[in-house]
Parts: sequence; C-alpha cells; structure tokens
Amino acid sequence: MACMKLGSKTDAFQRQGQAWFCTTGLPSDIVVEVGEMSFHLHKFPLLSRSGVMERLIAEASEKGEEKCSICLPDIPGGAKTFELVAKFCYGVKLELTASNVVYLRCAAERLEMTEEYGEGNLITQTENFLNQVVLRNWKDSLRALQTCDDILSHADELHITKRCIESLAMKASTDPNLFGWPIMEHGGPMQSPGGSVLWNGISTGAKPKNTSSDWWYEDASTLSLPLYKRLIAVMESRGIRPEIIAGSLTFYARKYLPGLNRRQGANDSNSSARLAPVALGAPPSEEDQKLLLEEIDRLLPIQKGLVPTKFLFGLLRTAMILRASPSCISNLEKMIGMQLDQATLEDLLMPNFSYSMETLYNVDCVQRILEHFLAMDQITGGASPCSVDDGQIIGSPSLTPITMVAKLIDGYLAEVAPDINLKLPKFQALAASVPDYARPLDDGLYRAIDIYLKSHPWLSESDREQLCRLMDCQKLSLEACTHAAQNERLPLRIVVQVLFFEQLQLRTSIAGCFLVSDNLDGSRQLRSGFAGSTEGGWASAVRENQVLKVGMDNMRMRVSELEKECSNMRQEIEKLGRVKSSSTWGNVSKKFGFKLKSQMCSAEEGSVSNQNNRNGKTGKVKDRQGKHKKNLSSDG
Repeated sequence: MACMKLGSKTDAFQRQGQAWFCTTGLPSDIVVEVGEMSFHLHKFPLLSRSGVMERLIAEASEKGEEKCSICLPDIPGGAKTFELVAKFCYGVKLELTASNVVYLRCAAERLEMTEEYGEGNLITQTENFLNQVVLRNWKDSLRALQTCDDILSHADELHITKRCIESLAMKASTDPNLFGWPIMEHGGPMQSPGGSVLWNGISTGAKPKNTSSDWWYEDASTLSLPLYKRLIAVMESRGIRPEIIAGSLTFYARKYLPGLNRRQGANDSNSSARLAPVALGAPPSEEDQKLLLEEIDRLLPIQKGLVPTKFLFGLLRTAMILRASPSCISNLEKMIGMQLDQATLEDLLMPNFSYSMETLYNVDCVQRILEHFLAMDQITGGASPCSVDDGQIIGSPSLTPITMVAKLIDGYLAEVAPDINLKLPKFQALAASVPDYARPLDDGLYRAIDIYLKSHPWLSESDREQLCRLMDCQKLSLEACTHAAQNERLPLRIVVQVLFFEQLQLRTSIAGCFLVSDNLDGSRQLRSGFAGSTEGGWASAVRENQVLKVGMDNMRMRVSELEKECSNMRQEIEKLGRVKSSSTWGNVSKKFGFKLKSQMCSAEEGSVSNQNNRNGKTGKVKDRQGKHKKNLSSDG
C-alpha cells in the first residue's frame, strides 16, 4: 500500500488511559474532548493550522478561563483521526495511507485547515495524495472507498466516494495487462509497472498469465451493499458488458447468501469454488440477507443466458425461505421462465416452504415458471404448430427449446407423482400446459401418469380415464405400448386403444420393411452392374438384408402375440355381454369408435399381402385350378 510521510519531529505524544498528553516540556493550556478521549495540548499549534480551532479558542478566552476546554463531538473518524490531526499540527512524523487519507481529508475540511492558515496545510496534502497516488492504483482506490462507509455523508460532500468509484469502474473496464497495474489476482503474483512478476520486490522479467474479465470480482465483493450498488451502476454507465456485470452480482450474492452455497455442484466455475464461507465471519442476519437478495434481484440484467439458471433457482429457493417480497419472487420466476430450457430436473425439485405444506414440492411455482416460458416462446415466434411423422418433429427449428422443456416437465411430473397430497387437477393442469406439438413421443407423460395411478389407487374409473386422456396413444413407442397393454392400472378403454394403435404401428413398420427390402434388392442389382467384382458392397448388402429379415421375423411374432391378446380380450368382453345383454358388444364397439373384429385381428392378412402380390401369377393359377375342381365336383 502506497504512503506519504509528513512532518519531521519525533513523536511526543503519550497516552495515559483515556487521555493523550504532549510531552514537549511545556504545560498544556487547552483540553480537547473528542468522544471519550481527552487531548491535553497547546493552543498555538492548533490555532495556527485550523480556522475552527482559532474561533473556539478565542471564544473560550473571552470567558476568562485559565485553561480552556473545547468539545469536538463530530470529528470524522473520531479520536483516532484527531490524534493524527494533532500530530500534523505539531509537525510530528506521520504517514498518509489509503486507509486514513479519507478520514484526514474530511477532518481537515471540518476543521478548516486551508492554505489560509499555513502553506502545505492538511487539506492540500490529503488532496494531493488522493489524486496523485490513491486514485491511480486499484488496491488503494478500493481501500479508500471502503473507509468511506464510516463517514459516507462527509465523503459524499467532498465527492471522494464518487471519485473512488469512478477510478475503480475505469480500471475494471480496461484490460490491466495493457498498463501493468499492480493487481493481485486472487493471491497471484504482484506485477511491476513494466508488467513482470515481482519476487521480494525484485523484477524477475517473467510475464504473468493474462487476467480474465472476472479479476475484480473478489475485490468488489468486499464493499458494502450501498457502495457496491453504486459501483455497479457506474460500471453499467461506462458500457461494461452485461455478462460481466451479471458475473460480479453472482459472485457477490454467493459470498453473502449462505443458502446459495449449499447446493453447489462439482461443476461450478473456479470463481465460485474459491469462495470462502461467508466473508470468513458470522453470516448476515436473515433480514440483511433478505434485503441483499432483493437488491441483487433488482440489479440482475434481464436477458436470457446472462445468469446461470442454477443460480437463479438458488436465488428463488432462498427468496422463498427468507419470505422475500412477492415482486422479487415473481421477477425471479420470470427470469427462470425465459431460460427454462437450460434447467435440470434437480433445479425444478424445489421443496414447498409454505406453512400449509399441501404438497412436498412447490408445483404451483413450476406451473408459473412454465407459463412464463410458454408466453415468451409465443412472443419470440417459437410456438408454431407442427406434426409428428415417423417419430420426428416437423416444424420450426426453434421448437428445440420447447421440446426440451416438455421432456423436463414430464420428468418433473414423474418425480412429484408419488406425492399422495398432489391433487389430480393440479397434476392435470401442469401436464396439459405443455402443447401437444412439444412432445414428439408421449412415453415420458405415460410414465408419469402410471406412477400417479400407482400412488393414488383410490381414483375412480372416470378420474382414471380423464387422466389418461392427457396422452396420445398414437405417440407411444412400441416399448411403451407393450407396457401399457399389460398395465392393469389403466382403464380398459385406454388399453384397447393402445393395442389398436400398436397393431397399426407394427403393420406400418412391416410394410416399410418390405418396401426397404425391395429397394435394397433393386439397389443391389444396380451396384452389381456398376461395381462388378467389388466384394465390400455385396457383403454390406447381405448384412443389411439379414438385419431386415430378423426385424421382420420379430414383428411377425409380435403381431401373432397381439392377435392372441385381442382374441382373449374379445372372449372376455363377449362373456360380459352374455351376462348383461346380447347388445352389449355393439355398445362397446360403438364406445371405442372403431370395429374390433375387422381391424384388430387382420394383421396377419396384412403382413402376408405383400408376399402374395409378389407371387401374383402363381396365385392366379392356383385360384383357377381350385375353381375348376369345384365345378367338376358339382357336375358329378
């Protein structure tokens, strides 16, 4: 830390309890009371340097007191600062440093220690040191600004606070490597003015590594919240990038809000890992943390991607614990909603901190966050209709974020579904909030519904059907269809629909395999004409053909199994119909909306239709022979 020496005389001050005495050999003729400390001094050194002391001593002398006593209750910096002022008046050696120059400058202004009362008076000396030394150095400017906290009103009157903040903002917006400022980068080596590393004060000639844009975060975090806010405001006005400002705010919040550090993962940034426990001291009170969190919320730039989503969730969780203002919580939810596609399932699993404890997790908060995301997605033009074709999304490329959010919400629904206190309308509302086009497959939604049905076995049949209507049976994968067909928790209507659409999928897949096989045969013939004796192409074609054949065999087996299941189900339904009435089967078929007899058990005919077409001529000959034999037998 830089310093400037003043005075030349040896120290002649001695302290005895709560009193200071000047041991110059002459008896003191004035007592100055500053706080609880008494200074036994001499009139002449004081009145020759200070206009205030001159007037006060003159007033006391008019009263005819032999030993005057003066009280100075409002000296900036108190008794410690007045001790340095008294030494300056006596010409005793003292040092101006960044730690005391602000106190001395304000005290000199209060005591009117101008050039009128002596050349090179204290106001001039402190101003020169501030401007020429302190404000040109990052560390000294920071230290001087920290001392402004205790005498903020006096420092603001003299614009010392503003000058220190301007100095810091200017240096933070400039690459320190360009000027070789002596900046200690989080415990790293000191730099000489030439930019080389110093070792024991000697230049080694080695160049330090380039500093990153966050080199000032830790130093700025040592400021009090009012000063830090003013520093951030000046930095924004100087055009410092919003992501750098957001990084500093994140660092500051993590340092003074203990709740944010409890869920830090191993993948946090290096700057976060360097954070010590809340300023290596006692954590702030809950009220102070609440005020800090609300201020951080107001300072954070509202722009997607500038603030880590995990950090925003940590702020929201802490805000709920500290009972922050509703506007603060709402603003955090909106900021999270803007970048919900960057969140993880762990982020969404926020415990319910309300007194009612209706549910284990705060489902209402996630519902509001999702609504903010969908509203923002519509504004940005991302929510355009699309369709699902062969398991792929057809639509705008901007649908990727909403697809990620749909998957995230389905995973969240599966996590909260086991909560027995989670009511059906709340579960349905959250699941239905996701647009249909955002889910290329409904497997995740089916899993969540199945878990909810398992955890809520008391639901009525109508409630079960209403819940299952949330998913589209046509958007279930073959694996999900297989599971749903054997799921006893699903309503019978849903199981039949699943079986029907699964059979359609299998028929489509088998037809596609035949088509691919035909194309493969044609392409193989073309390759044989062009490639000649190329063995690699033949080997690849043979392997592809074998894979297709295995897939077709598996599909035929699955079709056979489905036909058996359909037959068994039809027999059971017919038994129920005979008990009730003969027309029940017709009502059931009408209820399901399709003909079970003609469509659900015709897979085998469809699966072999392609083979019959390929052997068309042989089939026609056989038909003619059969008709001829039939005519002969009838004639006989």
